[in-house]
Amino acid sequence: MSALGATGAGAGTAAGTSPGLARVVTLPRGRRGAELIMLAFAIGVVLFAYASVGLGMNGHVPTGLATYGVLFALLMLAAHLAIRRLAPWADPLLLPLAALLNGLGLVMIYRLQEAGRHGNPGNPISTMSASTTTFQLIWSTIGVLAFVAVLVVVREPRMLQRYTYTLGVIGLVLLALPALLPSSISEVPGTGAKIQVSLGGFSIQPEEFAKIALAVFFAGYLVAKRDVLSLAGRHVLGIALPRARDMGPVLIAWVASLLVLIFESDIGTSALFFGMFLIMLYVATQRTSWLLIGTSLFLAGAFLASKLVSHVGTRFSIWLNPFAYPNVFCGNPGIHVPCVPSYQLAQGMYGLGFGGILGTGLGHGQPYLTPLVQSDFIISAFGEELGLAGLMALLLIYGLIVQRGMRAAIAVRDPFAKLLAGGLSFVIALQVFVIVGGVTQLIPLTGITTPFLSQGGSSLVASWMVIALLMRISDTARRPAPQPIQDEGMTQVVRGI
Repeated sequence: MSALGATGAGAGTAAGTSPGLARVVTLPRGRRGAELIMLAFAIGVVLFAYASVGLGMNGHVPTGLATYGVLFALLMLAAHLAIRRLAPWADPLLLPLAALLNGLGLVMIYRLQEAGRHGNPGNPISTMSASTTTFQLIWSTIGVLAFVAVLVVVREPRMLQRYTYTLGVIGLVLLALPALLPSSISEVPGTGAKIQVSLGGFSIQPEEFAKIALAVFFAGYLVAKRDVLSLAGRHVLGIALPRARDMGPVLIAWVASLLVLIFESDIGTSALFFGMFLIMLYVATQRTSWLLIGTSLFLAGAFLASKLVSHVGTRFSIWLNPFAYPNVFCGNPGIHVPCVPSYQLAQGMYGLGFGGILGTGLGHGQPYLTPLVQSDFIISAFGEELGLAGLMALLLIYGLIVQRGMRAAIAVRDPFAKLLAGGLSFVIALQVFVIVGGVTQLIPLTGITTPFLSQGGSSLVASWMVIALLMRISDTARRPAPQPIQDEGMTQVVRGI
């Protein structure tokens, strides 16, 4: 019997088959072949962009195209093979989308690294070395290894629920660590934000891993307490408010976010974690009142902090008047000493303006004029050289990742996994909104990174770990249930394609 006709024959003759006759039940496709095709396309786009950078800067294809291309392709192929083995039913789109963003980030970092070096036009960026791209590729390798490790360790999403409070404590420690350390090892030079731990030339951003630990904690806590938190109290203007006695969790999360805002001078991290808690609370309880109360508390707290804490007020002043001379040049008349946050924002806005709709082309712009463009402002570099069209394409890729994560959250049956997938998907969307909003002056500027694109190891490794968790939840949701043998004495062969 052929594989193609096995299902129809088995279904049509099930009643009359004699005992011992094998029946083939064809299961839904795992779509790993489709994933491989899309992954090959993503790698092709990355290689084309890499070649375009060299042609744009000096008219030659980069000499390292073959080396970087082969290494990057092998790295993504290893991730694909790991999925085939460890999560065969996972969503086929997540890996190609993550690979495309990771590869484009490598391309832009290479473009910025080569500015002003080896006869290329532009000014060398002092915070980048000639081997920055190589180090970023190494971090990409570590990120993929972390991706595989998560798939190996977390075989079922609900196993994480057993470590709810342990991961909650770990997340809070990681979140508070930069604020507790001296500014000499925790502050990003020139920005005032205390968001890193830097020792011996090696630095990490603990908040990137804290968001994963806290997402697990929020999911486990809200699954256990959602019935209580769903209870309604008084009705005001048609909205059912929660009971006063149930306001404790929101108030604690609000105070924690304000402490991060005040002591770490980082609006982005504060908004990221409080926003993640609010959206997961809303998903768990389906009460809009929690969103209204939480948003109002955060806005009131941020406004109060801007009036009482000087460095928070400076951030708001820069947001409202980014091109004001005192903000850009530290208030020194006639002395052009740039104040990094405001000068950074002004240069990034000019770069986006020069990019226009279609951009200047890879290698043809001047993104190197923006301080720390390889990390905080890499979005402005893409906007300048790829234009509004290219920037919208990047945002669409992020939107697809969020959509596939939300789809996994809807499909999975386990309440804990549902909340975790929703929280992780939302935190990607919120992180992109916060950094893109800051770069475009929509909201106050923050120091968080753009997932997969920015230079730095912590963000890249944590982003790959988030993708791994989403793929594990997707695998759980899409995995077919075991087929029962209904006829006694009948042998059943189950084959998946």
